[in-house]
Amino acid sequence: MANVVVVGSQWGDEGKGKIVDWLSERADVVVRFQGGHNAGHTLVIDGVTFKLHMLPSGIVREGTLSIIGNGVVLDPWNLLNEIANLREQGVTITPDNLKVAENAPLILPLHANLDQAREAALGNAKIGTTGRGIGPAYEDKVARRAIRAGDLSDEDLIKSKVDKMLFHHNALLRGLDQTELDGGEIVASLMEIAPKLLPYVDTTWKILDEVKKAGKRILFEGAQGTMLDIDHGTYPFVTSSNVVASQAAAGSGMGANAIDYVLGITKAYTTRVGAGPFPTELFDDVGRASANAVTNLAPPPAARVAVVILMPYWCAKP
Repeated sequence: MANVVVVGSQWGDEGKGKIVDWLSERADVVVRFQGGHNAGHTLVIDGVTFKLHMLPSGIVREGTLSIIGNGVVLDPWNLLNEIANLREQGVTITPDNLKVAENAPLILPLHANLDQAREAALGNAKIGTTGRGIGPAYEDKVARRAIRAGDLSDEDLIKSKVDKMLFHHNALLRGLDQTELDGGEIVASLMEIAPKLLPYVDTTWKILDEVKKAGKRILFEGAQGTMLDIDHGTYPFVTSSNVVASQAAAGSGMGANAIDYVLGITKAYTTRVGAGPFPTELFDDVGRASANAVTNLAPPPAARVAVVILMPYWCAKP
């Protein structure tokens, strides 16, 4: 059976959420493999609207396992709020149907504060980030000072990592004339949230390997679009992660042979969020209407193009 990667082939907001939701009915596992809660999908199922930022779209499908992979940067407070909101809408979310990679780096409040402070300092030269700390969290990951989900089980390790992290971050904050951070407060907040997040934390690459060997269907859910890829997009006006389909393997801990089919979603017109040059930007009523559509995460039906290509692969569950 085919394992499918769904990615946006433009600057995001192509309507991936609709396609992923449609395919998730046929999937056994849905995996988020990059990005953070700067992404978002709106799903409408039987007249009920679900707004997702961190959770994979499969979470609203009964019997489907949802996995947040190691390529994602995770804001634990945002994730738990999202879980609470969906539960209020009647969605069942437990450690049985949601797994978080133990090696997924965490987004801390200090990342969002730094993100916003740097954007403000750049003035007209700003990148146009969402200010949610995605970039600074990825920076800490590649600088080998990130706190990862599995670390929350060891308070002494957390204290050591926070000290190393603040050695860097407080120097940046001094340079931006911002108040320095207290390590004790950060450790306390992490220890408070640890017992709420840890039940979901697992060795997800192993789970996915077992799922693959069992011949079950895996759906890899991309965020943003390829033109926002950190390496292959319109640099420097890009996101902080690799968005292209090959990241599905690295961002989930699987081998490249786990990917059987790639589906790129394209819409009839082009939009983007953030700053940077844009070839055919509209500043009239049409442009403003399109911007509103993007803000509301409600792309037009044109975003559904090419879905039928997958029918030979996933026409029905066996």
